[in-house]
Amino acid sequence: RYSKKKGRQITDINKRLSLPADIRLPEGYLEKFAMNSPPFDKPMSRRLRRASLSEIGFGKLETYIKLDKLGEGTYATVFKGRSKLTDNLVALKEIRLEHEEGAPCTAIREVSLLKDLKHANIVTLHDIIHTDKCLTLVFEYLVRLYCVCIFLFQLLRGLAYCHRRKVLHRDLKPQNLLINEKGELKLADFGLARAKSVPTKTYSNEVVTLWYRPPDVLLGSTEYSTPIDMWGVGCIFYEMITGRPLFPGSTVEDELHLIFRILGTPTEETWPGITTSEEFKTYNFPRYHAEPLVNHAPRIDNDGHDLLSLLLQFEAKKRVSAEDALRHPYFRSLGEQVQTLADTASIFSVKDIQLQKDPGKRSSVYPETGKSSKMGEEDEKKREMRILRI
Repeated sequence: RYSKKKGRQITDINKRLSLPADIRLPEGYLEKFAMNSPPFDKPMSRRLRRASLSEIGFGKLETYIKLDKLGEGTYATVFKGRSKLTDNLVALKEIRLEHEEGAPCTAIREVSLLKDLKHANIVTLHDIIHTDKCLTLVFEYLVRLYCVCIFLFQLLRGLAYCHRRKVLHRDLKPQNLLINEKGELKLADFGLARAKSVPTKTYSNEVVTLWYRPPDVLLGSTEYSTPIDMWGVGCIFYEMITGRPLFPGSTVEDELHLIFRILGTPTEETWPGITTSEEFKTYNFPRYHAEPLVNHAPRIDNDGHDLLSLLLQFEAKKRVSAEDALRHPYFRSLGEQVQTLADTASIFSVKDIQLQKDPGKRSSVYPETGKSSKMGEEDEKKREMRILRI
């Protein structure tokens, strides 16, 4: 009898607070609610209803408990938090609002895209809270793990989904890849993403880290499409294998020098039309000869080397697409079933696919542009700090 009564009480609470039927209330909340509410067979007064709604519910800041600070940027600060509705951990991205300008355009763009992007490998936006001082985006809480083949496949899966929907991410880098405790990788930070229906300014090299920018964009090209993301995938692939960035340039010129030192200075044969580029001619680059990528990443196998080469093509139209990359022999070990997964299905729903500790994982210390960042072995606290960069 008590179980039935408790079930009716939870249903009543959900109705009164306009909550979804499948929401799980945290332990002890029912008793707490009962102490401050009239019996359920009596109507709530307006005062009590307003009080209960202000305490918990979607779109309410009071619904979330702020825990540790995870990171801070120019426009936003990210906190680890907990939802009073579900008792689950969340990531709270607080975007400061300017009195004159309001919400940054990157925040508006990110929200407008993420509300329509529902995929197993794209970060989930759970809630939006708007106050006079800040806009808070509530995301699922994710941590980082390591397993190159499985993670790269998930990255390409999420990206292929975006590209099919005419969305370019435009800011792919390790800091924008989030991983939960199951090992599910999610694309995050769509603040610089572009869709045909969302206006955006011309791309600027100064806006984001240079390390993952393709050479055509570095040389001033504004005619870009999905290949802009594929170059970034190649850089991230190399970094997952080696534990260090491939092209850690500090300026546009330095970045191009690093690219050409490894891939060779482009010619008409390797990049048709490059010798007529005024931007290219102003730098007067030395004639570098291409080096085998395997020399820089000895742990990579033949299939991995081939995929990396297809991603790091000078000419944008020659870069492999995300859709084609998913079918590359490098992913043969994952089996055929991963190729037919539904958009919202996890790769770990496939039998026998599971994460293993990477025995070759190494520690390295490498500074990010403008600040230092410890890469490699980190304790749990430091690893949490890397969950969501702004």
